[in-house]
Amino acid sequence: MRRRVEDHPELCHLVEIVMDLGRRPLARFPSGDFFLSDRPFSAQDLHHATSQVGNFSADNRAGISRTLHRISAIRNRKGAIIGLTCRVGRAVSGSANLLHDLVKDGGSLLLIGPPGVGKTTIIREIARMLADDYKRRVMIVDTSNEIGGDGDIPHAGIGSARRLQVPNSDMQHKVLIEAVENHMPQVIVIDEIGTKLEAMAASTIAQRGIQLVATAHGVTIENLIMNPSLEMLVGGVQCTLAVCRTMDGQQTTCAKCDEEASRRGVQKTVLERKGPSTFTCGAEIISKTELQVHHSLEATVDALLAGRSPNFEVRKIGPKGSTKDMLPEQKDSLNNLESCMEDAIVADDHLARNDKKISEFAGKGVERSHQVQLDFHLYVYGV
Repeated sequence: MRRRVEDHPELCHLVEIVMDLGRRPLARFPSGDFFLSDRPFSAQDLHHATSQVGNFSADNRAGISRTLHRISAIRNRKGAIIGLTCRVGRAVSGSANLLHDLVKDGGSLLLIGPPGVGKTTIIREIARMLADDYKRRVMIVDTSNEIGGDGDIPHAGIGSARRLQVPNSDMQHKVLIEAVENHMPQVIVIDEIGTKLEAMAASTIAQRGIQLVATAHGVTIENLIMNPSLEMLVGGVQCTLAVCRTMDGQQTTCAKCDEEASRRGVQKTVLERKGPSTFTCGAEIISKTELQVHHSLEATVDALLAGRSPNFEVRKIGPKGSTKDMLPEQKDSLNNLESCMEDAIVADDHLARNDKKISEFAGKGVERSHQVQLDFHLYVYGV
């Protein structure tokens, strides 16, 4: 198996190796799957493989000491291991260059994206960048040793950042509070916030003025808004009676809300953000080379709850380096501006032609009761 995978032309892009009992082992590459053996994997092969890695924790994950690789086990109903997923971990220098301005500003950053797009790789590089380049006290709360690697000595990919291991995933929220109270960090890096207790702990840390860098389960920010366990990360969602408001914006009670909503033709209630967001900004990772940056997470949530398209910035890594695309609404504004400028020019020409025609008409001896002057020009530059 090792020889087959070493001879593969895409070895440097290997994603993971899958070994299931009774099936042929295969390696997964971006281009597709590649079988590593023609012989099905046996129980003796599984036993040999598991003996070469560390102990499996309660979340069925293990690692190899001083490496970033993750070994995940599949168990049967009796608890015996019948399959392994060996994810390749890499420390990629420069993977967080697209986010260096957000990290440097000191705001809390939330990374969202589907599995396999490189969230852990990016926050590992962010931790190294903050610790080595910006000389801040960085503490990593490592849930399954994916950021700092397996073993007691962390991987060199995190630089001078320190690492707290989590003995059990159910205790991650307690380890978060412990990191703040015992080690005086300026930055805390968290991987995979997935429960309400962890979201509450992250919110508490943010209120203490500590910079947070974290990843969360979800593909887009809308997934977090609709997730009752994680909605606190983006400020929470509450239902407000839309038709029971006075002119000054104060909330009042109304026994005829249904009748009033029907009369106005609007919804009786609307969704609004409950409070401040735990994170200042967010990034949706589309692929390993493209992400969408939301500079104000609160503004994005407000726009989504109101049914509008949020402002975001598309950043890409291409052959010529990183690029930044304009926000969608800015593009629309620019198009409107160009359109309005063209309309203004056309209107100006039209007024000038009319003024010329009136002058010619008056010069033919026609009596005029008053002098017509078109000296009012309106130019609209955009809203």
